[in-house]
Amino acid sequence: MNPRADASNLSNQFLIAMPGMVDASFSGALIYVCEHSPRGALGLVINRSTDITLKDLFDRVDLPLDQPQLAMQTVYYGGPVQTERGFVLHDTTDKVYASTLSVPGGLQMTTSKDVLEHISSGDGPARFFVALGYSGWSAGQLEDEIAHNGWLTVEADAGIVFDIPVEHRFEAAMSLMGISPLSLSQTAGHA
Repeated sequence: MNPRADASNLSNQFLIAMPGMVDASFSGALIYVCEHSPRGALGLVINRSTDITLKDLFDRVDLPLDQPQLAMQTVYYGGPVQTERGFVLHDTTDKVYASTLSVPGGLQMTTSKDVLEHISSGDGPARFFVALGYSGWSAGQLEDEIAHNGWLTVEADAGIVFDIPVEHRFEAAMSLMGISPLSLSQTAGHA
C-alpha cells in the first residue's frame, strides 16, 4: 500500500520542527499549513521575525500606511521560497480580495496587494500576520519528512498565530500536544 495515498490533509495544522531538523531554514520552526493536497503543501513559518516593519514593507510597495499604530509591527519570515513576495495570513473575512486562499476550517491567506490597501485604511482583517516568503513541499515530500521524524503535527490554534508573542509560539504549539520542547529527542523509535 502506498502510504502517500492515505495521507491526511494537513491544512490548518501546525508543523513543529523536531530537534533533528537538518535544514537550517526550518530548525526550530513552527509552520501554519495553508494548503496540503496530493500536489504538495504550502505553509508559513510563524515564529521567525525579520528586521522589516510594516512601514518598511508599505514603503517598498508604494502604499501609504494610514494606521500609525501599525507602523512598527513586525513582518515575518514565512519561508525560503519567494522571499520577495508578501503573504498575509488573516482571520476569515467577508471581504473579497483578488487572491485569497481559504484554509478549510481555519484562516485565510491573501497574496494580493489589495489586502494591504485595506489594512492601511483600517478596513482590513481584524487580525493579520504579514510574512515574506513561504515554505513549500512537492508531492509527497512533506509526508516523507513527517515519516522520517522531521515534524510533529497538531491542529492549529489561531490564537497562537495572532495573540502569542513570537518567542513563545513554538512552546505554545507544543503545549497543544501536552508536551514540553525539552522532552523532544533527535531520534525516534519505530514499532
